[in-house]
Amino acid sequence: MRAARLITLLLLLQSRPSMTAGELARRLEVSERTVARDVQALSEAGVPVYADRGRFGGYRLVGGYRTRLTGLGRTEAEALFLSGVPSALREMGLADVASAARLKVSAALLPELRDAPVSAAQRFHLDAPAWWRETEPPPLLPALAEAVWDDRRVTARYARRCEHLPRQSGPAARPCCEVERELDPYGLVLKAGVWYVAARADGGAQHRVYRADRFTAVTVGEERFERAGDFDLAAFWDEHAERFARSILRDRVELRLTPAGTRRLPHVTDPAAAREALASAGPPDAEGRLTITLPVENLDVAHEQLLALGPESEVLGPPELRARFARAAAGMAALYA
Repeated sequence: MRAARLITLLLLLQSRPSMTAGELARRLEVSERTVARDVQALSEAGVPVYADRGRFGGYRLVGGYRTRLTGLGRTEAEALFLSGVPSALREMGLADVASAARLKVSAALLPELRDAPVSAAQRFHLDAPAWWRETEPPPLLPALAEAVWDDRRVTARYARRCEHLPRQSGPAARPCCEVERELDPYGLVLKAGVWYVAARADGGAQHRVYRADRFTAVTVGEERFERAGDFDLAAFWDEHAERFARSILRDRVELRLTPAGTRRLPHVTDPAAAREALASAGPPDAEGRLTITLPVENLDVAHEQLLALGPESEVLGPPELRARFARAAAGMAALYA
């Protein structure tokens, strides 16, 4: 523990011209007295650490001293490639590892380049979740991340939708069954603030996708699985995402759209489905309105989405959805009469 702290202290001093005892204490999460003892230990070991006294004093290395203890470990090197997604690192439990990797890289840079990490962080930041959406990291995500990093097989319990039960609308109304699986977790994907696991189940050859927040128990075993060398996580996810997006569009609605509704449709429904529906539409009528057939997830979702178009969209069918819009329009008219 102390050896790792001494190395971190040395790298901090190597990456800055000078640091005060207070700054070092905050970075190392120790007291200033502990910092003083650690500096003394480095000095006794032959590291030329010099203490500047006075109000603006601090610690610094003398004579351009450079340590070669900057080699990255495998976990640090892998985490470094995720350092542009700080929220993802925190949720996977890798924030400290990535911080150590960045520190080592900074210490290895030439003096005139040491501000590069700070400069980049001040200019670019990735915020993964969508607007107006509060997301809680899945409690079992760190365990899943550990298994993914080490190619370890896991025993997991997973809450999935029961296909034999009647389908209901709304996330709170979805009935679930809990199943136990032996999984070979190949990768993690963060999509719009939601974590997914790509894995092979029960020794099968096919990769499947599981939502990380639906795992109710995860036990990381000692056994390592043999990772398929040709597996490409990005390509697999692109194919899965496209297939999933099409699979959930099970119903069809017929719409008549004004030019404004035509422009806004891809912003309120599935963009790909909207573009395909518009591209296959016939010529507009005398008033410039297009009649299209739009794939939708279900009529409840279609009602919520198409309400955003207001009078720029007229639902022609199915009859039950048109009647639902008629009731909504009558209620709005009475409210604003």
